[in-house]
Amino acid sequence: MQSQEIRQKFIDFFVRKNHKFIPSASLVPENDPSVLFISAGMHPLVPFLLGEPHPEGRKLVNIQKCLRTDDIDEVGDTTHNTFFEMLGYWSLGDYFKEESIRYSFDFFTEKLGLKKEKISVTVFKGDKDIPIDGESVRIWQEKIGIPKDRIYFLPTADNFWIAGETGPCGPCTEMFYDSGLPKCGPSCKPSCYCGKYVEIGNNVFMEYNKTADGKYESLKQKNVDVGLGLERITMLLQRKDSVFETDLFSDIKKAVEKLAQKKDNNKAVRIICDHLRAAVFIIADGVIPSNLDRGYVLRRLIRRAIRYGKMIGIEDNFCSKIAKVVISRYKEIYPDLADKEEMIIHELNKEEENFEKTLDKGIREFERRVSRLSEGVSILTADISFPLYDTYGFPIELTRELAQEKGLKVDENGFQKAFKKHQELSRKGAEQKFKGGLADASKETIKLHTAAHLLQQALREVLGDNVYQKGSNITAERLRFDFSHPEKMTDKQIKKVEDLVNQKIKEALPVTCQEMSLKEAKKQKAMGVFDKKYGQKVKVYYIGRENLPEGFFSQEICGGPHVKNTSELGHFKIIKEQSSSAGVRRIKAIIE
Repeated sequence: MQSQEIRQKFIDFFVRKNHKFIPSASLVPENDPSVLFISAGMHPLVPFLLGEPHPEGRKLVNIQKCLRTDDIDEVGDTTHNTFFEMLGYWSLGDYFKEESIRYSFDFFTEKLGLKKEKISVTVFKGDKDIPIDGESVRIWQEKIGIPKDRIYFLPTADNFWIAGETGPCGPCTEMFYDSGLPKCGPSCKPSCYCGKYVEIGNNVFMEYNKTADGKYESLKQKNVDVGLGLERITMLLQRKDSVFETDLFSDIKKAVEKLAQKKDNNKAVRIICDHLRAAVFIIADGVIPSNLDRGYVLRRLIRRAIRYGKMIGIEDNFCSKIAKVVISRYKEIYPDLADKEEMIIHELNKEEENFEKTLDKGIREFERRVSRLSEGVSILTADISFPLYDTYGFPIELTRELAQEKGLKVDENGFQKAFKKHQELSRKGAEQKFKGGLADASKETIKLHTAAHLLQQALREVLGDNVYQKGSNITAERLRFDFSHPEKMTDKQIKKVEDLVNQKIKEALPVTCQEMSLKEAKKQKAMGVFDKKYGQKVKVYYIGRENLPEGFFSQEICGGPHVKNTSELGHFKIIKEQSSSAGVRRIKAIIE
């Protein structure tokens, strides 16, 4: 069964179950500072999981583009990817555990033909705060017919889900399929990584809300969030040994192998395929390589692919060649890849050229450091090898090769210790930076979310209709708003925008919402930049009064949440205006 057939069967199955199909959101989260990239299908739906009504109703289905880099060192094995597609369906306060489990099981067995006797499941075994998920156990045994010996009880780390430090959460039940490999030992079970059990789906039951003081309250709106990984399902159905042998990667893999001079490094080929596929999708969603945040993740993926390319003997620049194969493979499903092909190729070529210069610097620094070694020294310690990696971006593989040419060895253990220490510091920094969590829908963020609507319209009135939102990032402390504009704003313009926003706050304008078709919203000239992310039905938020001579001050397609009246906002203050990228400016603002 081809991957596109799996996608279509999934959508058709749930549409027949009265779920509304919604398009994939961008990999770049909108108004969510807690994550760099969308890493699960539920991330774009957080406002609706928190209680905002979704314009398409309470039962939804989609295929969401996702990116995760926490397992980047595992990429190259049989199942791990950085970019992947998540088949997802949701109940927003409609059905709950029994229907959800039944839907997942029926889809796998009836539509995809997986064998019931090869399915095992895990359930939450309970802890000091939350009881065992006995209801899911009963459903699996009595309603579905999974025997007791194929139901496994796992702890909070495995089978309890929460978006951030606080917010909607609950137990989950996961489905695993027996790959046919022998057990690695008597303790082998679905949580084992030996390869026998392949996770195919995760049903999350959001029935609690975790408060700031650590208490779990019962949620008024109980939600279901279900995710099924397309790559792993395709691997199983096509009976392949790895996701890289499926039709999702086959053309890409052949293109890499054709360029390779060394043919015995399958892991390197897989890493190149994975990383460049991810890079293509990231660039298509507006991210360019840099040394910060999303741009740094992208740069790391591209440069890692280049490093592994050198290991298998690819001598010339090759990233754009592989990117063209990726675009050709996916453009029918994601048409924006073809639309943005020129930009994708340009950014990859530029980054590959920049990395070549970095490598040249690294080689010169290697020679300088080695020339200072005392006579008789035959080992390069971590204080030489790690700065080459950390400061100059010089791969340890190349350091090893150059060292061998000079009759030297690299202290691999010392390098790994330094590398792990570096990873821990980076991870702690990232956790601190993004600790707000997906569930951050505080009063402060809601106010700033509404203020962003006022800001966009004020910018358009002061600077002109060339202004469109290019991105935003909101925390409880501040608003960051990116917009199209070719030049630096003057102090007078900044003051004029700030005054106009505060004037609208002082006017105590009502904030109202209407649901309508996307076509109707466009007809009303509601602001909305990224049309492809919207479904057929949207929410339009209005700020102002229709009976005023000038009409509404702002009307914008948005998911929410918002305040009810601008008088709730307080005093708006712009604290910085700066360049974000070519043709894009950035404003940082607060509410006092």
